[in-house]
Amino acid sequence: QVQLVESGGGLVQAGDSLRLSCAATGRTSSNWSIGWFRQAPGKEREFVAGISGNGRSTLFGDSVKGRFIILRDNVKGTVDLQMNTLKPEDTGLYYCAAANSPENSVVIHSTLHHSWGQGIQVTVSS
Repeated sequence: QVQLVESGGGLVQAGDSLRLSCAATGRTSSNWSIGWFRQAPGKEREFVAGISGNGRSTLFGDSVKGRFIILRDNVKGTVDLQMNTLKPEDTGLYYCAAANSPENSVVIHSTLHHSWGQGIQVTVSS
């Protein structure tokens, strides 16, 4: 059984950067697509970014394209989300999740992810 643990959240000001990390422990697979999702109060969960099992393919939600970067280290078992030029609308609870997929594919639908972290809060003040 895999466990995903997010770290690195916090309170920052608009324009700042923040790096989230997702660490996978237990039974893991480099064939898993890893996604980052976020949920703001009163809103639906939103796809933020995803990376394929081999780390060669990435996808981003429209609201974060050009500002966020996703990186994967299969040796360490981590997937990081580098968030730059943060905006107040980036505020939310951020989750990482794993989905089965071909090694070069990114899964973006939340319902296809079988394992989820507990979530970590990111707050961006204006």
